Amino acid sequence: MGQIKKPVVIKEYQLETGKVFIYDNYMVTSFNEGTTVTLDKVFQIIGISEIHFRNKDFGYISLRKYSYAIDPTIYNYIRGLENLKAFAIVSIKEIDMHNFKIEKMFYKKPMKFFIEYNNALTWVKRRLTITASKK
Repeated sequence: MGQIKKPVVIKEYQLETGKVFIYDNYMVTSFNEGTTVTLDKVFQIIGISEIHFRNKDFGYISLRKYSYAIDPTIYNYIRGLENLKAFAIVSIKEIDMHNFKIEKMFYKKPMKFFIEYNNALTWVKRRLTITASKK
């Protein structure tokens, strides 16, 4: 049996709101407890995505270990990222599941909720493969 290759973190950003991990074709964010994710904080993340994924499709995984607030109108801007092909949220908290339903209404693009990180990663990679095969 071949050994499963562990994804390599290409770059890690330590922001005032939390951490951003960049991989080959996806990024993972983990925000700090009590953070409010506002538009200016999202612009930071969009800026990071443009550095690493300027001309290529990518996926985004929001790892929600802690409780924090999100301004749902940020999705109007995130939706405009043409090369963002998959948006996954990972949490075991009931409140996040509830919030996801609201966030999904604002985002209107492929977005899924997962309890397991590995399932989210599999889905993101599958979406990226599907979009790559359509080009």
